[in-house]
Amino acid sequence: MLKKLIFEWVVHIKLKRIIEHPLFSKTILVLIMLNAVIICLETYPNIYKSYSHLLIGVDRILLLIFTVEILLKLFVYRSSFFRNGWNILDFIVISLSLIFIHSNFITILRIVRVLRVLRTLSMFPSLRRLINALFLSIPAMGSTILLTTILFYIYGIFGTTMFANAAPEYFGNFHSTILTLFQIFTLDSWATGIFRPLLSDIPWAWLYFVTFVLSSAFILANLFFGELVNNAHRLAEAEKDPEEDGVYKELKELKAQNQELHRKVDQLMEIMKK
Repeated sequence: MLKKLIFEWVVHIKLKRIIEHPLFSKTILVLIMLNAVIICLETYPNIYKSYSHLLIGVDRILLLIFTVEILLKLFVYRSSFFRNGWNILDFIVISLSLIFIHSNFITILRIVRVLRVLRTLSMFPSLRRLINALFLSIPAMGSTILLTTILFYIYGIFGTTMFANAAPEYFGNFHSTILTLFQIFTLDSWATGIFRPLLSDIPWAWLYFVTFVLSSAFILANLFFGELVNNAHRLAEAEKDPEEDGVYKELKELKAQNQELHRKVDQLMEIMKK
């Protein structure tokens, strides 16, 4: 019993060092990229027809490696593995890949395999920071979304009232006008496709379009991206805490190992007492 506990503890420490080594993460990232390339190659009928067995075989090997990776992390981190949202994402993606590996639903299988590329998000700290900043921005976006809705409603009613007869394909009714305003909001061919033809019939129409573009595409969009940038900056500053210091990290790791060692010693003492 004593030898078994010591052996498990040694294996646990060694595996933890392996999966937390930068080379391990880089290797997994390269394999994810390789998986993405294979999926892209399968979209070419000639290539897939000639090398289907090779592509499927490599995909199965990669799935096996990803499964082993998740199992190692589960063994090392145990329940704490699921405290990290990115780990949960990795677990769900690999689990779905295993569930649908022999499925007859080819479309679902391909979608699940494509989702493996999402695991790159958990590999890059900058990407994780950007996604976290996006989620942090959602609560603050409530007022911006409400303001955008009001703006679209007002300009939707005005546009339908003023331009329905001149351009019924764009402003014939309220929902058509909203779709037109969304196209203008994205600045997608709005000048040549919508604005210029209408301007020849209604000279003052420029006032409607210019004010909407300035208030929506510029002001509201900048509000959203400004909030996103601010949150990303706050997260970056938070990561510059002492935890970023190498010495601090080493001390924290030693403390964790010391706590683990004390726990093992306590278990050994209990066994010896028995």
